[in-house]
Amino acid sequence: MTVGARPVEIVDTTTRDGNQSLWSATGLTARETLAIAPTLERVGFHALDFTSSTHMAVSVRFHREDPWELIRLMRAATPGTLLSFITTGMRFIAWQPCDEDVMRLAFRCVVRNGIRRFQFAEPANDPEALRRCARIAREEGVEEIVVGLTYSISPVHTHAYYAERVAALADCADIGRFYLKDPGGLLTTDAVRELGPHFAATGRTVELHSHCTIGLAPLSYMEGLRAGFDVLHTALGPAGNGTSQPTAESTLRNLEAEGYEHALDTQQLAAASGYFEALVDDKGLPAGRPREYDAAYYHHQLPGGMVTTTRRMLEEIRRPELFDAVLDEVVLVRAEMGYPILVTPVSQLVAFQATRNVIDPERWLTVADETVRYFLGHYGAFAAPPDPEVSDRVLSLPKVDALRDARPVGLEGARARFGRRISEEELLLRLTMPQEQVDAMRAAPSIAEQPVPTRASGRAPVVRLLHELERRRELSYVRVQKGDDLVVWRRAS
Repeated sequence: MTVGARPVEIVDTTTRDGNQSLWSATGLTARETLAIAPTLERVGFHALDFTSSTHMAVSVRFHREDPWELIRLMRAATPGTLLSFITTGMRFIAWQPCDEDVMRLAFRCVVRNGIRRFQFAEPANDPEALRRCARIAREEGVEEIVVGLTYSISPVHTHAYYAERVAALADCADIGRFYLKDPGGLLTTDAVRELGPHFAATGRTVELHSHCTIGLAPLSYMEGLRAGFDVLHTALGPAGNGTSQPTAESTLRNLEAEGYEHALDTQQLAAASGYFEALVDDKGLPAGRPREYDAAYYHHQLPGGMVTTTRRMLEEIRRPELFDAVLDEVVLVRAEMGYPILVTPVSQLVAFQATRNVIDPERWLTVADETVRYFLGHYGAFAAPPDPEVSDRVLSLPKVDALRDARPVGLEGARARFGRRISEEELLLRLTMPQEQVDAMRAAPSIAEQPVPTRASGRAPVVRLLHELERRRELSYVRVQKGDDLVVWRRAS
């Protein structure tokens, strides 16, 4: 090990960010994820970047799966690995903000179903909002709280901006770790070299998350370690590269070449990666491929998942040829909206507006309700003042008055609307999703009752055992050993 080098932890992003960046969050079903879960456990990742409220909605909407059941089953299958939930803070599934009572309930339900780690990425990098989120998460029982600052480049988002904000959070006792989140893959080696010491100065473990969208992330990761970052976020094999994170395989090779150490079991990692390679091949999903440097990307800065989603949206309306024009329009829309950071949900608002501006006969002719609410200030303080002409046009729309006093999603009256006999978990889904989608999920077979994918037949006995244990509510601990093989199961508290 080289002088000054240290062990590096790895967070796996395959099932959440890799799935989102390359496959619009719809590529993996619950059964396909659970089939490989015991192997992911054996790899030795510090955590699995597992889900978000967006992914929970996808489970309901596209797969008719109960996302709460999925968390419970995944926790049972990976008891020694932290499962991570990423959130913007005061929003759950629905785009509009939520009252604190809703978020407390959401955090509490996420924790009691098996999530132990939260990653926060507040859209405006507001220190006070992040402090509030961290405090609520701690009070609701989250074990590891990771607060991120989302990287962007604009006249407002300078390196001094990030240094000031991480310093403003350094004394928050509720924060266990910090991370620099780069959804656009914009970080350069110079940037991480300058920013790393500011994050390391907090005295916490600091993590680095970037995307390979223009090919810079692997280089930034290595420079980031030298600059003080301790943890890297990677994806397995076909779920890495492209608009996703660097692959775990290439990252480990780079770590070893630079003299760093890691604790991952490379044989188990190869087995997990092989599983996803077969899965991608069977389902015809696009595997991530290394990208060439693209200087134009610094102009639109759309995150990897939104690049995929925007392309898919244009294909669905049979206008794929407009993709480049939409990216150019994103640049204009972002500036007119005051340079918001392009992260959920604001990245969706900007991409939708850019698409409408290109398709419609006149720019800003069609404006989504949530974009109106953005201009009304419902999403927090603006990074910079919006363009006054655009702001005046949006705020003169007839629907503004109805939206001006729109309240955040709250629990008041929710039980009267949806009944007192349903669980709090189902209540949250019905509060934030179309009722027909939740009804369809409830009518479908549970995840535990669904057949194990044939491609996972070699692992099916263990997976079936874990699912059956989860269903036996009288059991809290089981230990099974045969020769050198050991399976330990504990019910999530």
